[in-house]
Amino acid sequence: MQRSILISMVLLGLAAEARAQAEPSPAVPVVVVRGEGVVRMAPDRALVRVGAESRSRVPKEAQSANASAMAAVLQRIAAAGVPTDAVRTLVVSLQQEFDYSSGKQIPRGYLARNIVEVRVDDLTRLGEVLDSSVASGATTIQGLSFDLKERTKFEREALSRAVADATARADAAASGARRTVDRVIRIDETIDTPVMRPTQSAAFRVASDAAPAQATPVTEGEIEIRAVVTVTAVIK
Repeated sequence: MQRSILISMVLLGLAAEARAQAEPSPAVPVVVVRGEGVVRMAPDRALVRVGAESRSRVPKEAQSANASAMAAVLQRIAAAGVPTDAVRTLVVSLQQEFDYSSGKQIPRGYLARNIVEVRVDDLTRLGEVLDSSVASGATTIQGLSFDLKERTKFEREALSRAVADATARADAAASGARRTVDRVIRIDETIDTPVMRPTQSAAFRVASDAAPAQATPVTEGEIEIRAVVTVTAVIK
């Protein structure tokens, strides 16, 4: 029993010593500053949801018509240079629709819907993908957004800039107090939502049965990735 108590006391002592080394005592002066880092890049990837809707009084006919419509849409998307692994199904649904008259629910028919998400890695072909989808039977295009293929790389660059900004602020703060920074003892990253600067309206319903004579213009704008950190430094 005494040996167990002795071991516990030793472990507690080591833990306290480690904490003392990691954190300054209250008497040690510190400066706490906030830094920001921003990276702005033109996007090189787009995501868009493309869908088709079909109606019939018979559920099987609605589903069959919808399957044929989406098969044609997917074929045209592939012909526009989009690989199969860049397309994933989001929604497949079949639901009954109703009309209402004098407070009564009257069955109208069935609505079949299929929506896929398409990743376009060549933005020069984005307008072609949208227009060819409509020409082949798509009735809905929505959720257009832009992204970066190497997002992680640019997030780290923004984080590095944020730390550099914070340490420069720490140096300035210490200098104003006629002191200098001894060492950085803590860096806390604040999660900050990246600012997406989209372009065209990201959702619209297609009313025409044919693609326009001119490809749909799409302006990518830029993506802003922001990192925020809080740095604690010992000053002397």
